[in-house]
Amino acid sequence: MTHNHQHCITDALETAEQLCQQRQLRFTKLRRRVLELIWTNHKPVGAYQLLKALKTTDDMPAPPTVYRALDFLLQQGFIHRIASLNAFIGCCFADRQHVSQFLICNHCHNATELHDKRISGLIYKSAHDQDFKPQQQVLEVFGLCHSCQSAH
Repeated sequence: MTHNHQHCITDALETAEQLCQQRQLRFTKLRRRVLELIWTNHKPVGAYQLLKALKTTDDMPAPPTVYRALDFLLQQGFIHRIASLNAFIGCCFADRQHVSQFLICNHCHNATELHDKRISGLIYKSAHDQDFKPQQQVLEVFGLCHSCQSAH
């Protein structure tokens, strides 16, 4: 079965547009373009890659402007930051509160977002057992995706 990635991009942009309207927030042209660039594929993208892409297609926004757009997209839950890669990826569950886990392929660099409440629940329970109050969970698992396993 072939993956129609344009469908991912369209859904992400429509969801962000709707949520911004509901939240009475401005979904500016730059915010939209940055989100679209992040959703270009399922690979985490760094800020410098975004700046480079914007430089070739747009009016060369200043780096602080792009970082503000990224901050907005993060705050609204439209994207996630992959901490270990210092990169960003589109959120598959932007329309609801959630804790995500990421499977990141060491070979092709695609990242898959999981939303497994059992995993986050076990982390919270284990932390509680240690008298620790977690404030944020970021779980990034590196390995080989199915396609790369088959190719090697």
